[in-house]
Amino acid sequence: MTHKLDVEIKTPLEWGKRAIETVMRQYSPLNMPPANRWHYHQGVFLCGVHRIWELEPNNAYFDYIKGYVDGLVDEDGNFLFRRDELDAIQAGLLLFPLYKETGEYRYKEAARKLRSLLDTLNRNREGGYWHKDKYPNQMWLDGLYMAGPFAIQYGQQFNEGTLIDLVLAQEQLMRTSTKDEQTGLYVHAWDASKQADVCDPVTGKTTEVWGRALGWYAMTLIDFIDLLETELQKREPLIEVFQALMNRLIAYQDEESGLWYQVVDKGNEEGNWLESSCSCLFAYALAKGNRLGLLDDLALKHSEKAFNGLLSHSLEVATDGSVSLHDICIGTSIGRYQDYINRPTTVNDLHGVGAFALCAAELEKAIRQ
Repeated sequence: MTHKLDVEIKTPLEWGKRAIETVMRQYSPLNMPPANRWHYHQGVFLCGVHRIWELEPNNAYFDYIKGYVDGLVDEDGNFLFRRDELDAIQAGLLLFPLYKETGEYRYKEAARKLRSLLDTLNRNREGGYWHKDKYPNQMWLDGLYMAGPFAIQYGQQFNEGTLIDLVLAQEQLMRTSTKDEQTGLYVHAWDASKQADVCDPVTGKTTEVWGRALGWYAMTLIDFIDLLETELQKREPLIEVFQALMNRLIAYQDEESGLWYQVVDKGNEEGNWLESSCSCLFAYALAKGNRLGLLDDLALKHSEKAFNGLLSHSLEVATDGSVSLHDICIGTSIGRYQDYINRPTTVNDLHGVGAFALCAAELEKAIRQ
């Protein structure tokens, strides 16, 4: 699908820059959808912008991130955010680099407010956070990414080690409760009450391995491992889990395209389709695992294959140089097979462009080392 105009673009970093700049030209920081809201869609995209900025410190990238946060968070650290869901915490990842670069009080105080959610959000009987209040007793794989990396960084920066232990306990509960022993992958969610009609009444597990949820989990695992670099006792069990998951994911990578399916383990079933955002997240995890010395060079080759597949299968380049990433699943609740494959797709959804930028930055780092 890639337009021949851009054959001169050689590196993942250049593709990542092209993708984020396309969105930045289309929207002012506060007009990214959903406009004027503290929301994880913007958070994911801007985390991608930040990773690109780390490799190429263009002031326009940093100012765009700052423009979003400063438009919602006042100088005293006050802002409007949802108090009933893990999703509200994710955009808090932006606060750490802003605080580091500027030292402004507002960012530290806003982070403190988000951290306080972890004291008030509902939990199931096993101690696991509900994904949202409207989904009682349900733990979704998505939730580990929405709150986990923020909580670990907050615990490290503000000397709250018990917060790190809390996050790792959540990961273990989520992992053991969603593991599909037959595939070695993880299903989308687990209902501790076993009441949700799409969950197995005996185990409480959902039945399907949804790509993006598993992608969030894969990315979060390797990010946890990276963040816990000096805490070997906490890090080692995660390394084993991560390596096993990556080995299984490679087995489900589509041979022809290099991408992964919306329902990861059912590529041969009717109606299933190749999905961009999960392919970005899996490629990110493979590249970073290789860069950190936890996966061999074959893993890096699979990451590059996925990225090249995104360029040829999912990315379209216009004559003005802007890019469009296709085949991005819109958000979804838990469901059955038909529910996942019938979800609409969108173009340049922030989920997907953010994941693409994150992948491009991480693959660039792995190739350079």
